[in-house]
Amino acid sequence: MARQTDGWKPRPSRFNGHDVMDNYKIAIVAAMEREIWPLVKDWPTANKQHEGRSFKFFEKSPVVLLCGGIGSEAARRAAEAVINLYSPTLIISAGFAGGLDAKLEAGQMLVPRHVVDASDGSRTDLGTGEGVLISFESVADVEQKAKLADAYGAHAVDMEAAAVARSAEAHGIRFLACKVISDTHDSHLPPIMRFVRNGELNLVGFVAHVAIRPWLWGGVMKMGQNSAVAAKVLSAALADRGFAAKHLDYANKDLSFRR
Repeated sequence: MARQTDGWKPRPSRFNGHDVMDNYKIAIVAAMEREIWPLVKDWPTANKQHEGRSFKFFEKSPVVLLCGGIGSEAARRAAEAVINLYSPTLIISAGFAGGLDAKLEAGQMLVPRHVVDASDGSRTDLGTGEGVLISFESVADVEQKAKLADAYGAHAVDMEAAAVARSAEAHGIRFLACKVISDTHDSHLPPIMRFVRNGELNLVGFVAHVAIRPWLWGGVMKMGQNSAVAAKVLSAALADRGFAAKHLDYANKDLSFRR
């Protein structure tokens, strides 16, 4: 059987002298497609319903990926949908994060050992990785980033990982977070959250807001550049067998990405 190298593939096993594929699923939950577009741009998609909502799933066996929207509630809905519809063995919260540690630059990866929910201080130990990721209710500005770093010893901040971790724990599913820094500890971001409703970004409204405020243009351009770099880094990491062998195989012994 030819060796497969373009991202994750099922590991061949032998049964009665024939190669068969192990039947397992890895679910990845991201917020927005732009975070992982380099990874899934050629993947088949499937639209499915869960609890009255429609979700678009990117499928490339044994991986299924869902972009559930921005924020903890959107992440929770996405996690519950993919868990109930696909019964994955492992669920990963992947996407962008803001740096809290001055040493973290845009484009750097973080696979945290701990995920903290800022809403109640609860902490999830992932059993692998390094550092602390904290999930906060909004896009953190420079002042809030400093407070989160001091209060929790956190290295990066996102909005979704803790919610996905909570769903994974409730269903007895192993969990991993894979984040890439898209804005640093001292980055001044435009007011994105005022244009987010039900987990969706009103891009037209955001662009219109920025268009008549020239003092925001530089920050938005920088954000766009960093996001493009971050998406490439994240997608490459998720597709790389070395990353999978280091983190996923360790976190879940019945998943093997070794050749």
